[in-house]
Amino acid sequence: MIGKLLEQGNTRRGFLRGTGAAMLSSSAVLLLAGQDANAANSKGDVANDVGILNVALGLEHQGINAYTLGAKSGLLQKPVLDIALRFQDDHKIHRDLLIGAIVKLGGKAVEEKSLDIYAKALNAGELKNQEDILKLALSLELGATNAYLSVIPAFKDSAFAKIAGRLAADEVAHWAILNNALGLPLPKAMLFGA
Repeated sequence: MIGKLLEQGNTRRGFLRGTGAAMLSSSAVLLLAGQDANAANSKGDVANDVGILNVALGLEHQGINAYTLGAKSGLLQKPVLDIALRFQDDHKIHRDLLIGAIVKLGGKAVEEKSLDIYAKALNAGELKNQEDILKLALSLELGATNAYLSVIPAFKDSAFAKIAGRLAADEVAHWAILNNALGLPLPKAMLFGA
């Protein structure tokens, strides 16, 4: 199971590298930075931006549903359940930010799949205890961190790099708390973004 979890992290990390151009236009950057008026005056490849943002949105949908699966499993103890729901709320904020940018660009946000589809994709049937759920969440948070970090160098406009960095920071915070909850040792330097 650990091999599958690591594989999922690698898939998330490379989510934008495979697009060939992990570059958002200045209009998308400005929208994500909350500068709607300036974004209206900016030009760029909107279809490409919407595609990149939708991939990120799909990953946020996956994270939200992974935490739903954990919460509904009945396997999480009360304090762990509370933290999982808090992390899920953070992913909902990320989701809403991405949806807002996609809609403002005139695109259609990718829709969330059914919980059953996520359960199958995440092998939820193999989650037998709290530790299994935490290991899955740990892997997904690492993958999300690496996905956001992987796009930072591609942006010419520092506004989106800053936002991607902030999203990655949320994911790292989640990862660190989960890693600690599992009693795992601190990693060696340079784990993230590799």
